[in-house]
Formats: sequence, structure tokens, C-alpha cells
Amino acid sequence: MNIVVVNSGSSSLKMSMFQTNDGSVPQQTAWDHEQDLDWQTESASEIDHKIESTLSEIWSGTNQVLRGPEEVGFVGHRIVHGGSLYSSPVELKPAVVQNLEQLNEFAPLHNPINLKALHSVQRILPKARHIAVFDTAFHATLPEEAAVYPGPYSWYKDLKIKKYGFHGISHKYCSEKAAAILGRKDLRLVSCHLGGGCSLAAVLNGISVETTMGFTPLDGLMMRSRSGAVDPGILIYLLKNHKYSVEDLDHVLNKESGMKGIFEKSADLRDIVKALGEGDIRAQLTFDMFTHRLAASVAAMVPALGGIDTLLFTGGIGEHSAQVRAAVCEKLSFFNLHLNAVLNEKHPADVDISSANSAVRILVVKAREDWQIASECAAFS
Repeated sequence: MNIVVVNSGSSSLKMSMFQTNDGSVPQQTAWDHEQDLDWQTESASEIDHKIESTLSEIWSGTNQVLRGPEEVGFVGHRIVHGGSLYSSPVELKPAVVQNLEQLNEFAPLHNPINLKALHSVQRILPKARHIAVFDTAFHATLPEEAAVYPGPYSWYKDLKIKKYGFHGISHKYCSEKAAAILGRKDLRLVSCHLGGGCSLAAVLNGISVETTMGFTPLDGLMMRSRSGAVDPGILIYLLKNHKYSVEDLDHVLNKESGMKGIFEKSADLRDIVKALGEGDIRAQLTFDMFTHRLAASVAAMVPALGGIDTLLFTGGIGEHSAQVRAAVCEKLSFFNLHLNAVLNEKHPADVDISSANSAVRILVVKAREDWQIASECAAFS
């Protein structure tokens, strides 16, 4: 069975293919590719052409893997927001696609792009079974006391406004990987997915019980260009007194805030860390804000778990920034949580980097959303 995985980002497209004969998905991809795509300005025909040119490498390129497109059995699509309709993977029949289009306003930076990619790949691979795998699904287990917002109950009952949580595909994969690394499933784990978007998940024995992102992927931690949690009174103040429109706030909070908003010169943490070494005061403030809010949010996850025995870092920042890991762990040392400084600096992946005297295991896990999506698709075979 051949499974293609499609993961569309705000300005990129990642695709990979896995081959399995017995229903189990190997860790190694048979083919993978990443490319830049301007989803906002390029036409559907231009996107189709670029994606078809890329996918055709599988059956006609120099590293040909298949004899033709008809040999692709499944295509797994990462869909960021499943709303209250979808809490598990689902085959993308026309009625399902129509329902998903109604959810675009819940994740305006993500779902519309996910659906553009879906429509394009469906045209190119019409004989394959297309499966949606949702970032919100893993968090469907949140208890009501964590999921319901303290506004009018009618928001929850009638409008389905609640904490949905995101990065669930990553958090699920990482929690299962942590269990494999440590040789036990009974973990009180805080998973830190830190990339362009950032979120935490409190995972109790493999089940998500709390998370930082909420109704939309804008909530929670300070991120690359997203604000994360801010006092809602600020938004009312700006709307009333400073002639901000709803569209202005949408743009500022999603694209001009976070690390980009504070540092201003760049939204890239690598640039911020470099400027730190040059004594840049704004870079220092940005780094300190990011790690302060991250550590405080990790601590806030612990009551839902009844304690903590594992802290996990993943995502572009989580995997590659030793400085962030060190700063966060230092702030959390009151949990008797201690890094091994040497291991932390060695570009770790899928390993325990805690010191021998640490009561909490500290893991770095390579994000493998592609593998998780392929595994979810294999269950449909």
C-alpha cells in the first residue's frame, strides 16, 4: 500500500510517501519533498501545475518509486481545524469537504490553505482515497472544565465555542514516542511543540487533558508572528479608542505580533539569538518574554496531570534551540528538573537529555507529523 501525505503550511507544501505491506508504517519515507508556495496569489491552475510536477517525481522522476499515479492508494491530508464535527480521521467525501469549508473562519491562516491543497491533489490523484487527519482531534478528550470558556454557557451550547486545541497530530506522535523511549506508558507528560506556531499539551497516560491553544490557533504561547494569549480588554480598547477594525486586529494579532512584533527586525528565533550575542536589548526582551511565558505555561499544565514526570520538546525551535531548552528548564528547576548541559548542546533527537539527578525526564523528539498521518490512513485499509 502506498500512502502520500500532504502537509500544507502558510507559505510551503510538504509531501511524502510511505510504503507498507502489512498495515504497519515504516519510519523511513520512500519519497519526500518540500517546496515554497504562495497560496494567496497563485491561481488554482498554477498550484495544480506545481503540485503535479512535484508528485510526478514519484512515478516518472530520476528516483522513480511507482509505475504510475494509480498505484497511490491513500492520500492523508493534515487539516488544522475539525471543529465540533470531527474528532477522528475521516474520508474526504464531498459532504465532508463542504462541512470543512464552513470551518475556514475558525483557522483563517490554515484551513483555507489545507483545502486548496486538498482540491489540487484530488484532481491529480482522483482514484486514491483521501483522508483528513485533524490537528484538533487529539484534544477531543479534554474534560469540560478545561474546554469550556467562562463566558455565557450559550457560547458553548449553541455556538460550539470551546477550547479545541491544535498541533494534536504532533502531540500524539510525540507522547507515543516518549512512551517508547522511556519504556512506559503511564506518563504525566508536558509536550512542547515549538515552531512557527507554539503550543503545549498536558498528556496523562497518552490522553490529552489540557492544552494552550484554544478555539483558534491564536491562543496560548507567544509565537513567531502570533500574539498568543492577551487581555481581551486590550482588543476592546483598541476597537473603541484607536480606530482599529476587526480586520486590523486579525492581521496584527496573527501576522505582526509575537516575536516579530517585539523584536521587529525579524520573526526568526535564530536571528534573535544571534542579536542576543551582539548585546541587542530588544532581542533580549523578546527571548526573555518567550521563555518566561513558555515556562509559566508549562507549570500551569501540571495541575491537570497531578504532577509531572516528563517534559518533551519538539518542533523547529524545540528540537534545535539549546538556548530555549536551557532557559526554560532553569526556570522550572523547582520541579527538580535538570538538564544535562552536554547532551543539550549535541543536537539531540529522540533522546533523554536530563541529568542523572533530575526527577523529571527531559526529552527531545523529532516531529514526525507525516508518519502519524500515514499511520492514521493505514487504519482505513
